Amino acid sequence: MSVDVDAWRGVAQEQDAERTAAEAPDQKATIRLRAASRALLRSLMRPHRRALGVLVGLLLVQNAAGMAGPWLVQLGIDEGIPPIQRAGDYRLLAALAVAFGAATVLEYVTKRGFLTLSGRTGQAVLLDLRQRVYERFQRLSIGFHERYTAGRMVSRLTSDMDTISELVDGGIDDLVLALLSVVSVATILLVLDPPLAFVALLSFPLLLLLSNWFRVASAVAYRRTREKVALVIVHFVESLGGIRAVQAFRREARNQEIFEAVNEDYRAANLTANRLMAKFNPGIRLVGNVTIAVVLTYGGYRVLHGQTDVGVLAAFLLYLRRFFGPMEELSQFYNTLQSATAALEKLSGVLQEAPDVAEPVSPTPLTAPRGEITFSAVTFSYRPGLVVLPAMDLHVPAGQTVALVGATGAGKSTVAKLVARFYDPTAGSVRIDGVDLREVAEADLRRAVVMVTQENFLFSGTIAENIAFGKPTATRAEIEEAAAAIGADAFIRRLPEGYDTDVRKRGGRLSAGQRQLVAFARAFLADPAVLILDEATSSLDIPSERLVQHALRTVLTDRTAFVIAHRLSTVEIADRVLVIEGGRVVEDGSPASLVAGGGHYADLHTQWRTSLA
Repeated sequence: MSVDVDAWRGVAQEQDAERTAAEAPDQKATIRLRAASRALLRSLMRPHRRALGVLVGLLLVQNAAGMAGPWLVQLGIDEGIPPIQRAGDYRLLAALAVAFGAATVLEYVTKRGFLTLSGRTGQAVLLDLRQRVYERFQRLSIGFHERYTAGRMVSRLTSDMDTISELVDGGIDDLVLALLSVVSVATILLVLDPPLAFVALLSFPLLLLLSNWFRVASAVAYRRTREKVALVIVHFVESLGGIRAVQAFRREARNQEIFEAVNEDYRAANLTANRLMAKFNPGIRLVGNVTIAVVLTYGGYRVLHGQTDVGVLAAFLLYLRRFFGPMEELSQFYNTLQSATAALEKLSGVLQEAPDVAEPVSPTPLTAPRGEITFSAVTFSYRPGLVVLPAMDLHVPAGQTVALVGATGAGKSTVAKLVARFYDPTAGSVRIDGVDLREVAEADLRRAVVMVTQENFLFSGTIAENIAFGKPTATRAEIEEAAAAIGADAFIRRLPEGYDTDVRKRGGRLSAGQRQLVAFARAFLADPAVLILDEATSSLDIPSERLVQHALRTVLTDRTAFVIAHRLSTVEIADRVLVIEGGRVVEDGSPASLVAGGGHYADLHTQWRTSLA
């Protein structure tokens, strides 16, 4: 069990390419990632420069209003009370009280205005960031999605976004006000009483050391918490996404142990962060209280000896509260800041990902594709050193149906993925109508080439909406015609709400065969020049398969088709059969000629006939 837990944790961590700064062996990569996150932040803030200017102004006014309070108290004690004692004159004290009230109201108004505007600006920034990340995830190539787990994507769009939201909602004003307070208070203290200010500011170097220690230590700790929570989310999403397999193989206990392990790692990471805060926050308060006690003692001595006024001492004590109070709040802010910084670095890492299959800068138009496909010396590797296709040459005329057969891992699906340009060749070129696929705009290519796989993902919504996925502008009549042509109309109309029946999550309301029929109707409605069927009939029962076999003859008419199937009943409708072995075409001809030739395909055909008997 423990080996299983350690293995899963190790694999998950290896898959996470975005290493924390503390663990990253490549310091240059870490520096580039941080620079990218700062550039991302600047680009997010750029459209809101005017609002940021207003926010800065509101903070300055708020700080000035807050700083005015202790100064007015000092004037009240030293300048307002003596006239009352001498002549019963309350005017100056009353004026100072009114000024104090006005400063309090001004501080309230500016703070409220700041929070309102900063909230609006922050949500606009988060909206922009979520849209950028989602758009990037959609545009990244299939290769990226095959190595980047769904759990990590969910983590980026939920946990990391929530962390940044916490910073935007309540952390920025604390940071700026704390900095303003420190500078303002230090300046005012020096003006009020330099000797007393010197004593008070003796604690400043100690505060800087304590703050710098916390900054460095918390940067490591909070990045670790982001990493650990990502592992929790990854395991949670993957386990529940494959809940049928989990329950079928009675893996609940093992998965529970793995979850408890990664959850414990997350708890330990949070505990480390909390311990840092438990040292920093009381440390700041201890330094502050000792400083106030020293100032009170020395200030009292100066008052008794006529070296300063009582009002000045009172103002000093009030200002020191404003000095150390924000320093204590910075512990909470550091928590949010470090977590948000780590989250922003991960998000910027996603946005820095370049598609493996790049959109051409100057695309060649593909206005009326015929569907002629040519492989010219195509070599392909999923990873360095592992060649799947070694120098394949292939020509498929427009309108020809080609069946690809061979053992698992022979390279059949790789050929299909290259035709669909889910990947680019390592060497050589794949062309449609004489145009290199790398020179075709993605929108044109997706209209010209459609791939139907054995997964046949259906989205939550109605059957009609899922069929229309192939052509969003299709009318209801066109949707029903496509379903009828493919042989799906009959079962759809027997459903409780017909075409308006909700398929539920991933098409769970339909059988595997029905889901594939809907996927066929979707592809038929898209009307591509090239149709790729990658094991697309594997889940069909015999009656459904017969319906599809009849429909396929209609679907494949006047279009180029690549049919990958282990069921030779599907292969029989092809014009041409390619037997692939080790990424090479070892046989090429019509089904009948290959059967008569006595080669690999003939053996497969004999085995298939025997299985039917």
